[in-house]
Amino acid sequence: MLVNEADVKVRYQETDQMGVVYHANYLVWFEIGRTQLIEQLGFSYASMESAGVVSPVVDIQAKYKKPVRYGQTAKVKTWIDYYDGFRVVYGYEVYTEDGTLAVTGHSTHVCVKKETFKPISIKKHFPDWHEAYMNAMGE
Repeated sequence: MLVNEADVKVRYQETDQMGVVYHANYLVWFEIGRTQLIEQLGFSYASMESAGVVSPVVDIQAKYKKPVRYGQTAKVKTWIDYYDGFRVVYGYEVYTEDGTLAVTGHSTHVCVKKETFKPISIKKHFPDWHEAYMNAMGE
């Protein structure tokens, strides 16, 4: 299984009054990891969008275990947890600077026509992506 690792320097504006990363910012970090994973596979959201397709989030979950604080560098690990040719579930783990697991999560995505939001098959419309996703999962 292919796992992307992205380092994210915690910025002051990402923290709350308690000095820890505000919970919604982890979703942004998930996006950073997901985008880097897709780029690592040789693709980009921009190329998908230029073909008239977007990939909305249809479900997202996060479990918070330990705080990440201002000034630290977090590590975001991202992988493809599930893929069936239509739906993609990405898995995430965020670690503190000392390697402690801080957050786990999953996001589920589908691809849709940009103009109509009608779902499409990734396998059919983007066979290169399909093959890369299957390879990234080790299948």
